[in-house]
Amino acid sequence: MDSEGISPPFFDREKHVVFLQMMNQLLPSDYQVQEINRLTLAYFAISGLHILDALDQLGQFFGFHGSRSSQFPRDDNGALIHNGSHLASTYCALAILKIIGYNFSCINSESILTSMRHLQQSDGSFMPTHVGAEADLRFVFCAAAICSMLENWSGMDKEKAKEYILNCQSYDGGFGLIPGSESHELGCSSGTGGATYCAVASLQLMGFIEDDILSKSSSSSFINVQLLLDWSLQRQATDGGFQGRANKPCDTCYAFWVGGVLRILGAYKFIDEKALRRFLLTCQSRYGGFSKFPGHLPDIYHSYYGFSAFSMLEEPGLIPICVELGIADIAAAIGH
Repeated sequence: MDSEGISPPFFDREKHVVFLQMMNQLLPSDYQVQEINRLTLAYFAISGLHILDALDQLGQFFGFHGSRSSQFPRDDNGALIHNGSHLASTYCALAILKIIGYNFSCINSESILTSMRHLQQSDGSFMPTHVGAEADLRFVFCAAAICSMLENWSGMDKEKAKEYILNCQSYDGGFGLIPGSESHELGCSSGTGGATYCAVASLQLMGFIEDDILSKSSSSSFINVQLLLDWSLQRQATDGGFQGRANKPCDTCYAFWVGGVLRILGAYKFIDEKALRRFLLTCQSRYGGFSKFPGHLPDIYHSYYGFSAFSMLEEPGLIPICVELGIADIAAAIGH
């Protein structure tokens, strides 16, 4: 528990900038087990600073290997140890490059897209790596975001991906990570906030969701929009926060995951913004950053989605976020 004092009753931008600077320069020891997710952690820090309009405070960060051979250390026998690609890492890498204004014409995009085509499964889902991994909506989103940022959709079969997404919509209106399943609980078929965001954001990126979808007749939509809208609005609880699924405590990150779904659907105006702001401020640390629950210590994951939620709430001084890509609007617009 964070028992060192109460957070100020306002969004403390300066403290959040210092928090992200610290995370970018020297991560706490608890993050050592996240070594494989280094690009994801860098994405949270760099994109977070951008949303806070403090990218000039970034300084130096993780560099790039000088040659392909230097990327692979040798084992005891002198053979190269190959570090395989991963869809989530690729998404984070491209997002970072977008944020810093890198020229994408210098990227070997065709090799990325060719690799992605082999990761798409016959049911339309995606595996994140070529060997031994699950396939679910998280990686459909990563694939759609990658294609969107590269402005090249040859890396995936959009129609197959759409069908997979539709098969993940639950009886309650939300989406599970795989057809007929809630996240990590194969015996349950209700929707979850993270999976629902991945589904809706993917459909938006692929061009299957119209800007004025709420005004369309239900018969003209391929997803049950009314049921999805009801499910999403019901996730805002009496304390003002958002829960990931029914009968669960509210959590900072769902202010973005579920709030983002409502934003894409054009229904963000229906939430209680004042109540959400109050809840989020109870999760704000006096030292900067956000925690998962009120009174707990902050972490970089929930901090990033707390910043993103405040961006959607149009907090003064923050850069608007492109909800479907998960980066600032001005970064998403580069090249488009």
